[in-house]
Order: sequence, then structure tokens, then C-alpha cells
Amino acid sequence: MLKFAPLLLAASALIAAPVVAQDTPPPAHTGTTPEATQGIGPGARPVGAQWSRSPVVAPHGMAATAHPLATQIALDILKAGGTAVDAAIAANAALGLMEPTGNGIGGDLFAIIWDPSSGDFIGLNGSGRSPAGQTLEQLKAKLPKGATSLPPVGHLPITIPGTVDAWFAMHERYGKLPMAQVLAPTIRYAREGHPVAPVIAMYLDRGLKNYERQQQTTPFDFSNARKTWFANGRAPRAGEMFRNPDLANTLERIAQNGRGEFYEGQTARTMADYLARQGSAFTLADFAAHRSEWVDVACVTYRKGYELCELPPNSQGFAALQMVNILKNVDLSQWERGSPQVLHYITEAKRLAFEDAARFYADPDFARAPAELLSDEYGRQRFALIDPARATPAFSPGALIAPKLEGEGDTTYLTVADKDGMMVSLIQSNYRGMGGGLVADGLGFMFQDRGELYSLDPAHPNAYAPAKRPFQTIIPAFIRKDGKPWASFGLMGGGMQPQGHVQVLVNLVDYGMNLQEAGDAARLHHDGGRQPTDALAGTPADTAPVDMLGVLQVEPGIPAATVEALKAMGHKVEVETTGIPFGGYQIIARDPASGVYTGATEMRKDGQASGY
Repeated sequence: MLKFAPLLLAASALIAAPVVAQDTPPPAHTGTTPEATQGIGPGARPVGAQWSRSPVVAPHGMAATAHPLATQIALDILKAGGTAVDAAIAANAALGLMEPTGNGIGGDLFAIIWDPSSGDFIGLNGSGRSPAGQTLEQLKAKLPKGATSLPPVGHLPITIPGTVDAWFAMHERYGKLPMAQVLAPTIRYAREGHPVAPVIAMYLDRGLKNYERQQQTTPFDFSNARKTWFANGRAPRAGEMFRNPDLANTLERIAQNGRGEFYEGQTARTMADYLARQGSAFTLADFAAHRSEWVDVACVTYRKGYELCELPPNSQGFAALQMVNILKNVDLSQWERGSPQVLHYITEAKRLAFEDAARFYADPDFARAPAELLSDEYGRQRFALIDPARATPAFSPGALIAPKLEGEGDTTYLTVADKDGMMVSLIQSNYRGMGGGLVADGLGFMFQDRGELYSLDPAHPNAYAPAKRPFQTIIPAFIRKDGKPWASFGLMGGGMQPQGHVQVLVNLVDYGMNLQEAGDAARLHHDGGRQPTDALAGTPADTAPVDMLGVLQVEPGIPAATVEALKAMGHKVEVETTGIPFGGYQIIARDPASGVYTGATEMRKDGQASGY
């Protein structure tokens, strides 16, 4: 079998970024220089792949998050008698403080919960809506003449933040500890400070530079965001202590007053007043009307008794399920994992699934995706379109009746499991970057820019409309084995998420990798093709040319011979060395016989998997 080389984060991932409590040089232990890692590879391991490390095992409870302190907070909540839901909320709150580049209470949340008492998966859609009093034509009147999409910054791409309502919906159904106890660790860290992690520091530095560039073309109010994270005129460096007292105060009010504080109370009034000053159509009534929605989880069979389980639209979870239904028509294990054949089939399956995602996925209250998308027969039909020897120049959506999907570093995924067998798969995001750049006075968090994903073509199912949820990229997942819940997992990063879910599944099922190896192994990321924000082909709004072939990015662990073979097959291949486009992965699996948990995180983030 071909061996994957280690994946090295670029040294840029280990240097500057956010607003800090003190302007001191970075501690020497927080990162390495590019020169320090030149010309050296992995050490030796007594078992498993040399480019990976051991998964974590524990008998009672486990958490895997993108920040070690968030993982420890989750474990403390579990040890205090909290459920996996209590611990997941606590960890998510901490990540909103510690990883503001990926998430926060200005964004949305999706979750899948395995409830051992009912013996079923429970899905939660915690995504927010557009202003109820603004039509598509009124929105277009606020855009520059000729604009074909919403801007990534300012008030126009904002949708109602759904995270806090999702917390309370989950907590009411499955929580045991008081919300004040669940949020207390993050409130304390926000007041007293926490050291900034290396990868997050890099993303904050990138974020500041990006917002400053955006202000040159799309002016927006960045003053409160600058005060919150970049008060020293730069982003805080890795290892520096960072405090956010405004966020501490906001979370404290939520802990004391409940969900209503965020959607009807002082915090809601502050948000509505601030947005009105920016020219937004949102009103206090829009916040008060928001509610999360419990939804059904869909699963499709892959092979060997394994099933992938995802949430329905308006998320893109069905894209991963469609990829599985396509790929199960070929035995990938007949080739080595790093072979051109395996990467070719995964890439073409992704391209086919994303054509349907761009055409059919939208808020189901406005347009339901056809049920046939997840049928085995449709998977066979789509698989038959793949040329085994060549990249197909262009695919089309199935005959059943723009901006890129997401930027970098803009989502967090976490999973938690408790002593009773409850498992939570949770993903939360502000969408592109840290969000749209707007921070309401004194609140300490940024509004998401998820509305950038609306289409402006009125004929499209994902077209902007009043009180409508946009297409969503963030997707939590589960793997079921022999009819029983086996693993809670997810992978961050916009359009990377469905293709990342499938690559992890392939690594586990077809190639027998352990949980850690399945995440550390080199990945591919296909970028391009039609997007859910594009106008429907053939409509009057369809004016922009689309690169249907796209670009296939691969990590350095993919063999050079495979790269050349893929190019010869017609793919546009780039070797991407930073690790940034390939997401970040967490997983927890449960042994159904012993109840022992095994967990893993990966090198592309600052995260930690740990248990007790």
C-alpha cells in the first residue's frame, strides 16, 4: 500500500493574529519557524502509520474540540454530572471566545444527538432567517448596480443568529445542569483571559488583513470589531493572553435571564438598534420570532454494514449522502488509497453531488429537495456518468422534475459523549471568516454573514425571500454500524465538509485506518462548479460563466506520480501545502459491547480529544 507522507502546516499557521491584554513578544514555545522543520520527516512508531499518533481511549466520557481548553471544559461539565448536551454547549460557548475565527453566538448551529433513552438520532436545525419585512427587490435596491451576489461584509448578508436558541432548545430537552453553571467557565475565561492558540492566531491575523482589504471596496463599520479583537493595531500573537469582557457580560446576562435575553431582552434591543443604524431591515420582532427546528436525520448505506447519517437541507448534508450513493457502486479498495483512481472517483462523485446541491438545496419551508436524490437507483444513474479514465469537463444537475461556498477558518466542529451513551455531533459557524465584520455595541461577538449564500435569481429554490433561511454549508454527521450508532464526527470548512466526510468514511471502511489516521491522512479538496448562489442555468439572471471543471487541490502526502496521473486524466491539480483548505476533523466512536470511547482530532487545528 502507498504510504502518506506527513502533512505539515505552513509556518504561517504558527505566527501572528487577535486583540490582546498586553503587547508583549510571543512566548518562545508557542510555535516553530519554517527553517526548523525543513528537511525532516516523521519519527518512528511501534504501531500504525508513522505520520499519525494514537487515538484516545476512555471508559466514561469524551470530548473532541478544536481547542484544548474547550475540551477540558466539556470534561469538567461531564464530571460534574452534566450530560453530553450540557458539555457540548459549554464547549461551544468556550470556542466562541477562544476560536472567534470559526464561530460565536452571532452565528448558526446544527446538531445531531444520539439519544440512548429513545434509541434514535435527533437532529436540530438552528439556522436563522432573513428580515421578514424586506423583499428580494428591496434587497437588490441596496446592492451596487449589476451585483450578482450579496457582499461578504456589512449588514446585508446578516441573518438572525441561531446559536443561543439552539443551546436552549437542546438544554431544555437533554440538559441537567443549570445554564449558569454550563456557561460559567467561558465567562471566567472571557474576564480573566486565555492564551491564544497558534492556528487561531494565524487565522485572526489573516482575518484582520482581509477586513482591512474589504473596507477599501465595501465600506462597513469595523470599529467595534477592532476594539474587541484588534485594539493594539494588530491581532494577538500565539501564547498572548486575550480577554473579552464584553462577551463575558453578554453571556452572563444570557445565563441569568435565559433565551429571552438574546431574542427579546436587553441584548436583542442592542442588536436591533445597532443594525437599524447600519441600514439593516431587521427589527426586534425578527429576533423575537426566531425558533430552531427539530428535524429528521437521514442515513444511507455505504458497505460492510456502515451507514453515513446527515441532516437535510437547508444544510448540505445530503451532498455527502449523494456522494456515498455514487461511490458504493465501485470497490475503491481494489486500488491503493493514494492512487489516481481513488482520487478521481471521489472527485467526480463530489462534482456530481454538488451540481444537485446547487440546484435543489434550500430552505424546505420554501422548496423541498426531491426525495429521489438519496435513492440507490439515482446513485447508480449518477455513477454511470463518471468516465473512469478522464475528468468530465462539465456535469449537470439530475433531471428530477458565485461566490465560493465558504472561506477559510470559519467553522468549528465538536463532539461529546457521556457515561450514559449519549453522543452529540455539533457544528457552529459565523460563515465566511469571523463573520460580516459587524459587532453590536458592547456585546463582544460578531454577526454572521450567512446571507451571502442566498441566490438573487428569483427562480432559484435558494432565492432570497423574507423570513427565509439561506443554504447552509455546516453539517454534523454520524456513522452507524450494523444498525447501531458507532461514531459521531464532523469536518470543518465550507464545501470541504461533504467531501471530507466521505474521505474519512472511505479511510475507515475501505482502508481500515484507525480514527486518528483517518483524519491525519492526506486529503483532496475539489473547488469549483456551480454554486447554490448562482442563477439557474437558462434563466435571465444566468449571465456569469462558470468553471465547471474546477480545481483539485491535494496535500503533499499524495504521491507525485498520482498528481501527474490526475493531470493526464484532465484534472486541474494543485499541491496545497498549508493544510488550510482541507478542514479540521474530530471524531468519537463507541464500542457497542464494552461502551469504551475512542476519540481523535487532527494536526490541521489546535484541537484535543480527551476523556476520563
